[in-house]
Amino acid sequence: MTDRFLRACRRQAVDRTPVWLMRQAGRYLPEYRALRQRVDFLTLCKTPELAVEASLQPLRRFPLDAAIIFSDILLPLEALGCRMTFNPGPRLAEPIRTREQVAALDRRAAAETVPFVGEAVGLLRRELDGRTPVIGFCGAPFTLAAYLVQGEGKEGFGALKTLQYREPATLEALLETLTAAMIDYLRLQISSGAQAVQIFDSWAGLLDSPGYQRFALRWVRTIVDGIADLEVPVIYFINGGPHLIEDAATSGADVLGICWRTPLDVAAARVGPGMSLQGNLDPHALFAAPDEVRRLTRDVLARAAGLPGHIMNLGHGILPDTPIPSVEALIDTVQHTTGKAAQPATETCRR
Repeated sequence: MTDRFLRACRRQAVDRTPVWLMRQAGRYLPEYRALRQRVDFLTLCKTPELAVEASLQPLRRFPLDAAIIFSDILLPLEALGCRMTFNPGPRLAEPIRTREQVAALDRRAAAETVPFVGEAVGLLRRELDGRTPVIGFCGAPFTLAAYLVQGEGKEGFGALKTLQYREPATLEALLETLTAAMIDYLRLQISSGAQAVQIFDSWAGLLDSPGYQRFALRWVRTIVDGIADLEVPVIYFINGGPHLIEDAATSGADVLGICWRTPLDVAAARVGPGMSLQGNLDPHALFAAPDEVRRLTRDVLARAAGLPGHIMNLGHGILPDTPIPSVEALIDTVQHTTGKAAQPATETCRR
């Protein structure tokens, strides 16, 4: 197997910097758009063969170093009894804002409620046949709570922030339930064949440091501890949280994803030794001409030079209208710019 991605997660020597892209399967690909013309989003997520087809599409186009299972961070929330639609964004039929609603959430096992995710991971692992490692993922509890409390994606998530200050114990009860569910959900994916997992904390940047430690970080640490015995690398990504980098570095994860707002060399100095870093080209940079994409990619790689375990990625998910030639320029630049000299190995993973 080409394992440079897994080796980088563990801060081991690699022949070149590995590269994959958050949301690498999605609307910027014409073949994905054709697939979506046949089925709606939830059907695509819940049908293992279709989810695997979507996961494989970017790997057929680009020489990526990891595959991530096609799904959505909110999918396991349906298993808690939360009814939702995607049109186009998520909308919950009934936001969760009271202690009674939290207590009423279903707590059945992921293998019973979302078996199709495990089936898709296993099928993807078999389809790749050792050529490319498979990443599973989940949403972080605070980010999932943002959607559950607000009822939809909404800038600022005012209902969530109100609950944080008005009824913090209710929010913590919800976070505890979500944490247990995500441990179970990740364990399902790992037992089905996922070789690494990523925890997406898209909205933790709404919190200040004390709030982050109470309502986000402690629960992520519990998830990391809850899957530690399975011995797969864990990536933790916060979007919009430059002020939280030092705190996030204590999550217990093996890799810290850095959003595009903080240069990698600056992030590395703040994190200190002991973690791999992932990222972090601005997704909007891919709307530049390919030559400019190459220049900007080389800048990210230069800032990461000498950092053991760098994994090239965007600083958030790839955008729907991203031009294919720019993606090709990004990946080609990584392949032809980096090598052993840029990836000295000084430590191995803490697991």
